[in-house]
Amino acid sequence: MRRRREDSARRRAVACAPGRVNLIGEHTDPSGGLALPFATTLGVTVTARRIAGDAVHVHAADLGERDAFGADDLAPGAVGGWRALVRGVVAELARNGVDLRGVALTIEGDLPRGAGLASSAAVGVGLVLALSALRGGGDPDPLAAARLLQRVEHRWLGAQTGLLDQLASLCARQGEALRIDFDDLTLRPVPLDLGAWTLALVDSGAPRELAGSGYNTRRRECEEAAAMLGVPSLRHAPPAAIARLPEPHARRARHVLTECARVDAAVAALAARDMPALAALLDASHLSLRDDLEVSVPAVEATRHRILAAGAAGARIHGGGFGGAVLALFPPRCPLPEDALPVTPGPGARVS
Repeated sequence: MRRRREDSARRRAVACAPGRVNLIGEHTDPSGGLALPFATTLGVTVTARRIAGDAVHVHAADLGERDAFGADDLAPGAVGGWRALVRGVVAELARNGVDLRGVALTIEGDLPRGAGLASSAAVGVGLVLALSALRGGGDPDPLAAARLLQRVEHRWLGAQTGLLDQLASLCARQGEALRIDFDDLTLRPVPLDLGAWTLALVDSGAPRELAGSGYNTRRRECEEAAAMLGVPSLRHAPPAAIARLPEPHARRARHVLTECARVDAAVAALAARDMPALAALLDASHLSLRDDLEVSVPAVEATRHRILAAGAAGARIHGGGFGGAVLALFPPRCPLPEDALPVTPGPGARVS
């Protein structure tokens, strides 16, 4: 009986990977900074099955689209969008010695696309976990899996992202946020008990494409600022030295340092259950993202203004910016806008 169950498991594997909300700590991970994300209760399910033949067949069920490819089709730039993500994951796993010939993949979920919930990272995490389990590799090391997916983002999608999205999906836990220190990649769980207060996302309606936006430019400017100061990353920059930087590098550096300070202030506010203080930190983060990092757009500003007028205690642009959603903290008994999506901390990725 045991052998039959093991054989059956190797023919089919199912992985569930959540999206993530970043409570605070935006655009800091490539600079060795701090962030405080949590996994959402929304996510992606990837089902992997062994099939005859050598090709990989993919059904993106939510999109009603399909793809099929073989080993000769694994070259960056051949396809775009979700197809590039899937092929990139397969190529990176194959480079690590995982034989993925003869596989059928089904991808489905309830994560809204383009709203800053890291849907691409959730798909990638689900693929890595399901394919590793299908080939009997067990659960991969979270950091190794995150780095593999980062390579896919860089090489196959053209987005010079950090590790925040992948680590949040892989390592977050139910009811908790995850304080990530990107200088040494230490992870610390932080209880996320908001009492009667509510966190919610409201889509601005402005589409967000990281690779085609200013995200890569902002990362390059932060790296240039660190080089000007002679430090390995802006996390190590002396605050007094920032004023000597030219613009816009001084503002980019100021955002990273002040945003890291806001992360630890948010941890303290959560420990004290001081929700007004947390709301004020969201507002301060937004002003820094808008003015120092310059990643906001008019649609985001209009959405934030509407949310605050509806009673939110604090709100900020969420995710990479240049569109996407606004994250807001609503006090008890405050009705949410009709288009608001409440978000609560759910479990991290898992294989069933």
